[in-house]
Amino acid sequence: MFVSRGLVMGFTVAVAGLVLSGCGTRLNKAPVEDRGTSTSSAPAQAGQPGVVVGAPIKPLPGAENAGKPGFYTVKPGDTLIRIGLESGQSWKDLARWNNLENANLIEVGQVLRVAPPSAAVAATAVASDNGVVTRPVTSSTVAPASAPAPATSAASTPKAPASAASATVVAVAPATPAPAAAPAGEDDLAFIWPASGSLIAGFDEARNKGFDIAGKAGEPVLAAADGRVVYAGAGLRGYGNLVILKHNNTFLTAYAHNQALLVKEDQAVRKGQKIAEMGNTDADRVKLHFEIRRQGKPVDPSRYLPAR
Repeated sequence: MFVSRGLVMGFTVAVAGLVLSGCGTRLNKAPVEDRGTSTSSAPAQAGQPGVVVGAPIKPLPGAENAGKPGFYTVKPGDTLIRIGLESGQSWKDLARWNNLENANLIEVGQVLRVAPPSAAVAATAVASDNGVVTRPVTSSTVAPASAPAPATSAASTPKAPASAASATVVAVAPATPAPAAAPAGEDDLAFIWPASGSLIAGFDEARNKGFDIAGKAGEPVLAAADGRVVYAGAGLRGYGNLVILKHNNTFLTAYAHNQALLVKEDQAVRKGQKIAEMGNTDADRVKLHFEIRRQGKPVDPSRYLPAR
């Protein structure tokens, strides 16, 4: 009986081995789908069994504008705030011009518009001896639709006293008025020093893009000229708590390392208004880092600030 059980067990093991051997043979012969690059010289065709066709690479937004004036190609480490500072624009304007649903999502290689879209050419009628002649009005004479009126335009223009004498002068004005004085250029802004402390680091295009001004924590930081707040926050590495003012289509000013910000984005400010309190955020000491940027490029503030 003992021998019979051994023979049975041996026969069972042998049968099991043959079955497993057969299964192993079938697994080794199972087809394998190659999802890598095909080495076949025949052209791949969509829908062909066993051939995987790679999806075409989608070009990044704006790629057709790469290298054109008024456009910028995103580099590693860029943010919309930094691109706005470097181009002299508000990051919100950049987001709107480029139809960005999320201003925090930009891709390396993406091409962004960094200049306002061209204004539509208008025509104005000009009377002449030969009839009516039309001439185009350039974009420089048309205010952008999105640009708010300067906050101080009314305050900076003195009002004539309302009196009978003044009315009489206007009434008897000559029919052909004398040519009006040319409007002041955008380079004629009268900046003031944004802080009262001593200068501890001057402008160096390679190492320091502005002035570093000493002071104590909490001392006032003043707007150097009338303008609008286009950024207030701490989203730009190396600047700490930062305020950026846009004064016109030419100039921005930046105020960095503050301990407190007293203004909000899109707020209009006046020259000399307290916009922040001095601090040492993202800095090795309490100081104000102040920049003047002309069309996005940092310039030496000493060219624009009054002598002390």
